[in-house]
Amino acid sequence: MTSPQSDPPAHTNRLIHETSPYLLQHAHNPVDWQAWNAAALDQSRREDKPILLSIGYSACHWCHVMEHESFEDEDVATIMNELFVCIKVDREERPDLDKIYQTAHQLLTRRSGGWPLNMFLTPADHIPFFGGTYFPKTPRHGLPPFVEVLRRVAAFYRDHRAEVVQQNAQVRAAFLHLAPERPAPGLGIDAGVLDAAQAEMEKQFDPDHGGFGGAPKFPHPTSIERCLRYWAATAQRGTPDGKALEMARLSLHAMAAGGVYDQLGGGFCRYSVDEHWMIPHFEKMLYDNGPLLALYADAALATDNPAFRRVALETGAWAMREMQSSDGGYYSTLDADSEGHEGKFYVWTRDEVRSLLSTEEYAVFAPRFGLDRPPNFENEWWHLHVFQGTEGIARAQQMDVARVNALLDNARQKLFAAREQRLRPGRDEKILTAWNGLMIKGMARTGRLLEKPEFIASAGRALDFIRATLWKDGRLLATYKDGKARLPAYLDDHAFLIDGILELLQARWRSAELQFAVELAEVLLAHFQDQDAGGFYFTADDHEQLLHRPKPASDEAIPSGNGIAALALLRLGHLMGEPRYLDAAERTLKALFPALRRYPSAHNALLNAVEEYLEPTQTVVLRGRPEMLSAWLTRCVRHYAPRRMVFAIPDDAIDLPVALASRAATGEVTAYICTGLACGTPVTQMAELDDRLKDSETRGVHR
Repeated sequence: MTSPQSDPPAHTNRLIHETSPYLLQHAHNPVDWQAWNAAALDQSRREDKPILLSIGYSACHWCHVMEHESFEDEDVATIMNELFVCIKVDREERPDLDKIYQTAHQLLTRRSGGWPLNMFLTPADHIPFFGGTYFPKTPRHGLPPFVEVLRRVAAFYRDHRAEVVQQNAQVRAAFLHLAPERPAPGLGIDAGVLDAAQAEMEKQFDPDHGGFGGAPKFPHPTSIERCLRYWAATAQRGTPDGKALEMARLSLHAMAAGGVYDQLGGGFCRYSVDEHWMIPHFEKMLYDNGPLLALYADAALATDNPAFRRVALETGAWAMREMQSSDGGYYSTLDADSEGHEGKFYVWTRDEVRSLLSTEEYAVFAPRFGLDRPPNFENEWWHLHVFQGTEGIARAQQMDVARVNALLDNARQKLFAAREQRLRPGRDEKILTAWNGLMIKGMARTGRLLEKPEFIASAGRALDFIRATLWKDGRLLATYKDGKARLPAYLDDHAFLIDGILELLQARWRSAELQFAVELAEVLLAHFQDQDAGGFYFTADDHEQLLHRPKPASDEAIPSGNGIAALALLRLGHLMGEPRYLDAAERTLKALFPALRRYPSAHNALLNAVEEYLEPTQTVVLRGRPEMLSAWLTRCVRHYAPRRMVFAIPDDAIDLPVALASRAATGEVTAYICTGLACGTPVTQMAELDDRLKDSETRGVHR
């Protein structure tokens, strides 16, 4: 028997030739969607039709809603096709376009944007003259129906051309003013911004629930990392800032206990819709989990807290299990929706949980995760969130804490196994270079600090994949899907990947990977650097010419590319003894320092670079027989030392740059310890190594 054939789709547009899962989701809409390309832009000019530019991503819930309501509707599509040239963009593939048009939306509406982003552009110069985010098909939420918006925008473009031209001139002028102001001659970089940022974050901090700000509440890993680093720096000076440590510790505890963390499978969701971290927006993004993974590993080391270690290990296991391709690269996202409903994969009924657990397991699981309370998701389901500590449960059940923990572990394993049988959320299997850089760093750092060699191996496989498929003819590409590597890479791709390589090299040495980091740094300097003012543009000098060429300074959902570039170049410059990298980092900090000084806490990635510029990185190079190096390496990573790099290079390593080849082993193991460009005498005794390292470490705090 042959299986019945499904009916062919009624519509197929030009997105069918794309590889982006988000664009392919729209390939059978009745809308005549096109990708952003020369042909679509030329059609708009020839026909004098405005462009409807719609930007989203595959895991975006409201993108799905708008597609179902409007883009799948024949009548709405007819009007869109008649009045506009319709262009769809995956913001994960084209962050250059997304940055520009999110900024334009803010300029036009005086409100922050989001996704889906729907902007209406003039044909000649692609300047937006109207825009918004989600538009409903019928009037609600105080928003007009989408068809009415379409007709009004088209009429305004047709009948008020002079006003459109005038407004476009204002938008273009506004973009020109977005360039960072030039620093005053002789500007110095001072540590006052580190104190000022911490003071700002103290005001933003939620002392009751952790994190910064109210609902919706995002993890902000760069802010928590800055708190942890600030505490470490003050502790080393003998005046530990306990408030900074408490802000980091409380935030990490609250997130780990919340529903924003997957209590069964590990990994963090994008954000919490409430201030308690209870109910998330259920999509899981690689770019959140890479930095959070590194952060929890750091916190485990800094505080000796086993809960932080558990979260780091579970999140790393999730990344390998659910996000790593068989070829090695890490996938991009897991959708919020499954079976047409947000969160359905993750939530439970009380009866379902009770049927899967023993009576004894349920007796501890229910109070732990709130099943003894009313439903917390849509008044019908329970989304797991830690409500009660194990000590209280142990007292109530008259058993010891170890028994409670064992029962909880058994229960979690049973529920996880049952959940694995459900219809899974969609996975966006694009492999993005920048996001892989973040996860390579997270996996390598966690593997090194928490002694998980499989994490290090996972990071190595991802880097091998990128070198083999996304590094072509001396230039980096941004995205890979279905056997096709494409799109010129951005600042973030280069900066995050160099940063990740430096972390992986500390976990296990490969001379060829150091050379790859150097080649990436050379591309950064040659094609992205502002040669006049300093700093790095988001796009290369040979990139497609767009409305604006941003030079991003502040952190967004991911760290600032300029901040990570400055830090990575400082570190690579110290490792290699290369003054050009150090100079480029310094020029970046000086170029962006006026913006940083105005709002320090919005620039935490840059602040980490400022800290390592003012108090240079300690670089430890260990040389010796491979079997002897591990004990010395373990000593170097025993305590939290965020400004330390440690490289264990076997004495038989080949193809070393001159700066490292000259540091040879003079005994079983020799340690070369440099702070910035100042190096001490070689160390050949473990006791002396211990003495030399102590001053730059923050000892664990038991909490």
